Amino acid sequence: MGGVRTALYNYLFARKHGGEFLLRIEDTDQARFVPGAEDYIREALAWCGMQPDAGPWNGGPDGPYRQSERKHLYRQYAEELVRNGKAYYAFDTSAELEAMRERLKAAGSTAPAYNAITREHMRNSLTLSSTETAERLARGDEHVVRLKVPRNTEVRFEDAIRGWVTVQSSNIDDKVLYKSDGMPTYHLANIVDDHLMRITHVIRGEEWLPSAPLHVLLYEAFGWERPVFAHLPLILKPDGNGKLSKRDGDRLGFPVFPLDWQDPASGERSSGYRERGYYPDAFVNMLALLGWNPGNDQEIMSMDELIAQFDLARVHKGGAKFDPEKTKWFNQQYLRMRPDAELGRQLLEGLKGLGISTTTEKAVAAVALLKERATFPADMLEGSYLFTQGSPLKGNDTAGQELRKRWRPEVAPALHAYIAKVAQLHAPKAADLEQVFNGVLAEHGMKIGQVMPLYRLFVAGRMQGPGMFDVSVLLGMDELTARLNAGIEHCSSWA
Repeated sequence: MGGVRTALYNYLFARKHGGEFLLRIEDTDQARFVPGAEDYIREALAWCGMQPDAGPWNGGPDGPYRQSERKHLYRQYAEELVRNGKAYYAFDTSAELEAMRERLKAAGSTAPAYNAITREHMRNSLTLSSTETAERLARGDEHVVRLKVPRNTEVRFEDAIRGWVTVQSSNIDDKVLYKSDGMPTYHLANIVDDHLMRITHVIRGEEWLPSAPLHVLLYEAFGWERPVFAHLPLILKPDGNGKLSKRDGDRLGFPVFPLDWQDPASGERSSGYRERGYYPDAFVNMLALLGWNPGNDQEIMSMDELIAQFDLARVHKGGAKFDPEKTKWFNQQYLRMRPDAELGRQLLEGLKGLGISTTTEKAVAAVALLKERATFPADMLEGSYLFTQGSPLKGNDTAGQELRKRWRPEVAPALHAYIAKVAQLHAPKAADLEQVFNGVLAEHGMKIGQVMPLYRLFVAGRMQGPGMFDVSVLLGMDELTARLNAGIEHCSSWA
């Protein structure tokens, strides 16, 4: 979910400013390659309504857009840094690196690093002669290229969300830029590609903030103008205690992926918003407000409205607490805004799955009653009693328990009187039935609380739902009176 939010903020920013939204697959770390992940990204973005202007699937002027297909580009930039004294070759073996770390730990260092001090005691082109370095390279000795971080330098940059950030170079180690397997690290590939693709703004997660000073140094080493950085706040657990994770969703019963996802390594499945019945525009609306606000009380916003109002200055610095109940509320609002004809088609499909058939006209009429209490389209199936015949009390233990608490024999005459009057009406409306019902109550000296719960249980088989007079009209007078009579008979047998 955090990755999709990052993509969304980039998308909104690009669209608002007439820019381009590019997608790049950064797959230089082959150890972290996950089969199916790229297809998942493509499908998830499409479901959310975010189509990249350029990327691995639709091409573009700066392709290819997979870093694994661009690896021939990176070596020359690593070599350029070495030639200009901004980087160096390091020939240290794994054993030598481990020995260095152990020496530093023994000396009291809590964070041993390959840096401006330790590099002077390691096997690299800064400590070896130029002749020996050339000989090692010529015979193909295994090596990496490391950035030569300047000593005692203040690294400063302005983040569009967090303001000025300052880090001392002594806290930055000489990161590997080019690995011995012939692949660049993320840091080098990212900066080179951003430069070549003319990226103006880098909007990414807070977890990349510690890497930003290193990236600033790389831009300075190349002499390139760097883009504007904006680091987004974390998405926090519902209790605000720590970063939201897949396990939190699994434990608390809400999705954290846009679509269903199965981890190919572990086989574990995680549920997605799409499969749970969320609308993509509701999901996007919720996600946009998870760390940003428009500066007013508006909560329901279309993609066009989000684009028009999005501003990095209104992105929060602190973490954004995720509220699964608020997420359901958003979906409920979007469901209510759907045309009844669309919801009617969905209800028809759901009823078909229950073996219940009805007309399109009746399904559309029913959703006007059912959608006000629904969060997901499937929730409207609670109104399946509107499309069946016969008493809903059969086999309904919950309704039976309610009836035992509420039934009073003196209610029967009032309901019989209501049935008789209803039989005289021709195509009544809900208001007509309500008028007759209130008249009967007055005649029999009864209150609505004595009769209406029984009316609802007899006709709908449940205590909650749409207005009973609207339900009665949809059922039709024959079915209504049949259910009322069956209910009275059922309860009268107790006496």
